[in-house]
Amino acid sequence: MATKKSKEAKPPAITDKERTEHLSKMALLPSTNAAAVVQAFGKGTFGEPDFLVLVTELREQFTKVENGDLQYCESMLVGQAHALQSIFVSLARRAINQEYLTNYETFLRLALKAQNQSRMTLETLAAIKNPPVVFAKQANINHGNGNQQVNNGTPPAMPNIPHAPTHAEKNINQPNELLEVQHGSETLDAGTTGKAIRKNKAMAAVG
Repeated sequence: MATKKSKEAKPPAITDKERTEHLSKMALLPSTNAAAVVQAFGKGTFGEPDFLVLVTELREQFTKVENGDLQYCESMLVGQAHALQSIFVSLARRAINQEYLTNYETFLRLALKAQNQSRMTLETLAAIKNPPVVFAKQANINHGNGNQQVNNGTPPAMPNIPHAPTHAEKNINQPNELLEVQHGSETLDAGTTGKAIRKNKAMAAVG
């Protein structure tokens, strides 16, 4: 007795709006952007690279970098340095075979650009292998009350000056106070309008 095959449920059709939103999100992904460029430039050299395979491989490399594994990046920089070195050698050899000065300068300038890019690539690799160490010479500490304390480390002892103040004891950004000049029992207030000063009669006669 023949049995009826169960029909598999078909997934719901994707609307045009959902497809557009999905493509828009893919256009912003680093993996898809890089895969598109690699696929476009790799057609002549490596046939027709598969886009999805490129995306998958790139995502794996992204995960390794996020976890601190930079081995692939280091290998890539070494390969780029060698490739740029090959470009430099090729252009330099073509430059020496040029008859006219204009062509000679053009090829030699391009060769030196490739050499400079190779050098910069190796410097980047060295920075990844041996990150520079930054020493903080000054620490600014804000206590939250408007005062900022600047510590410049422990200064050397000052001879013949006992208990000399250190830089750490200095506070900057102190609250501003009005400047007052005492003269007898009167106080000069910079905020009030001053009166005209009378000339000395004796000095006026001399003038």
